[in-house]
Amino acid sequence: MAKFEGLTNHLAKQTLTEIILSFGEIEAISGVELEKSASRPQYWANLKKPKQMRGPNKAAREAGYFCFLLSGQDKVRFIKV
Repeated sequence: MAKFEGLTNHLAKQTLTEIILSFGEIEAISGVELEKSASRPQYWANLKKPKQMRGPNKAAREAGYFCFLLSGQDKVRFIKV
């Protein structure tokens, strides 16, 4: 079971092409506390190599979404690929 499997499952069920979730919502959905570095854009970088991705970013990609930090808002925009 992946650490952020709950986030993958939640996003995979969505039909919207764009979803915005707060850090608190992501933590509640996944049952995992985000690292302090989640407030940095690099944490959410859409890297090509899965081994370089952070947990929630990898979870989003597995569900078919790219993710982008909304700076200063503690929110993330998920856009369907």
